[in-house]
Amino acid sequence: MLPGGAAEADGAVRRALRAGAAARSKAMPNWGVIGGAAAALAAGLYVLWGPVGGRRRRRRGLVPGLLNLGNTCFMNSLLQGLSSCPSFIKWLEEFTAQYKTDQNPSPEHQYLSLTLLRLLRALSCQEVTEDDVLDASCLLEVLRMYRWQISSFEEQDAHELFHVLTSSLEDERDRQPRVTHLFDVHSLEPEITQKQISCRTRGSLPPVSNHWKSQHPFHGRLTSNMVCKHCEHQSPVRYDTFDSLSLSIPAAVWGRPLTLDHCLLHFISSESVKDVVCDNCTKIQAEGTLKGQSIENQRTTFVKQLKLGKLPQCLCIHLQRLSWSNQGTPLKRHEHVQFNEFLIMDIYKYRIPVHKASQNELNQKNSEETTPGTKDRITVKPSDAEQPSGTKPLFMNGACSSSFLMSPGTFPLAAFPECSSPVYLYRLMAVVVHHGDMHSGHFVTYRRSPPSPKNPLSVSSQWLWISDDTVRKASLQEVLSSSAYLLFYERVHSRAQHQSLELRAEE
Repeated sequence: MLPGGAAEADGAVRRALRAGAAARSKAMPNWGVIGGAAAALAAGLYVLWGPVGGRRRRRRGLVPGLLNLGNTCFMNSLLQGLSSCPSFIKWLEEFTAQYKTDQNPSPEHQYLSLTLLRLLRALSCQEVTEDDVLDASCLLEVLRMYRWQISSFEEQDAHELFHVLTSSLEDERDRQPRVTHLFDVHSLEPEITQKQISCRTRGSLPPVSNHWKSQHPFHGRLTSNMVCKHCEHQSPVRYDTFDSLSLSIPAAVWGRPLTLDHCLLHFISSESVKDVVCDNCTKIQAEGTLKGQSIENQRTTFVKQLKLGKLPQCLCIHLQRLSWSNQGTPLKRHEHVQFNEFLIMDIYKYRIPVHKASQNELNQKNSEETTPGTKDRITVKPSDAEQPSGTKPLFMNGACSSSFLMSPGTFPLAAFPECSSPVYLYRLMAVVVHHGDMHSGHFVTYRRSPPSPKNPLSVSSQWLWISDDTVRKASLQEVLSSSAYLLFYERVHSRAQHQSLELRAEE
């Protein structure tokens, strides 16, 4: 039995405890909702930006890294390489401009071009973001809408993903079969003049639709030329499209370094094709026989030659490092293929044969305007394809030279005076490297740092090494010493070529 005051105090405590319990029981459902929302928000932040505790502001001069979603280093390395190609980003901007004027717009996440553009702009520091690590899972999601099932937890190939992206962009542009326009002569031979076109076609050309001007900057064309060894008759040139040059690595010679030129020359080297019907040989045989006598088709040996009919603005070179053992097991080739910061492709370019009459007119015109052996008052030499056999090639792409290491921002013409005016000159923009073997490994990227906002048209001489979300500065020597898997080059136009492109764009 408690005293009166104590009893009243005890009753007050009991009433307070009962009220607190009731209040807690009423608040429990609300706390569950709040806790679930907080957990969802935390999960969303983790997926988008990675661990919150690991977020940090990007250091000046570096680019954002990309979160590895399991085994997505193949995608991260490719995106970093593409983001270093300004022409590709510019093409995406022009290509996606159509969606801004579309009267019946679809959700933006349905378009690969828009998703890819946002990622590349962020990786090239064209989007305002201070985050150090970005997430590219949106690219896998939009590719699934294009019926590409790419798992983020399985090891994939960066070169295969490159072709997935380019083919999907072409499908987005046009779902119809892609057939080369018969009158698209400019895309086959950009340097040809309108006078030569009119002379060859005996009339003016119909206008080419804008559809054929929307090709992405990695789009190029190969020429396949076959010549009969018996009568030297040349078959019609065949054009095939390509998005990247996949070069096999020739067998190494002891004491001789492998260069990119060796791979390119091996790619376009001629091959003999036996037992091919030659219409010209059959026709010649028929002319020497009696009328009405049956003539069998004459089969001879043809020489097949590959050349580059149209070189793209952005050139992707894939070095095939897969080989097979005698037992049929896949092996990786680890040889170092030497490459340079600058690449000259003139000797690999196919040139349309000029008729003798047209050649005489062209020579006479050149002799009137410039002195022999000059072009636009600059001394030039014939291309390697036009030089006599046995002469030294004009340029070895991949040959070691201290001039390249001393002049990272400009092409060292003083080191190669015979290449004073190359038409197809390319600058290295990014290198994708694969570490490991054929069963497992890791992709990293060397790429140029984006230009400063004060001078967006400039090309930075600072290189970066990127492994998923890790970014650091690198030297040009380190880049050129790497075992390249993918090389991204961008064409460097002279001032005269820039003016010609601007005039063509206005037309």
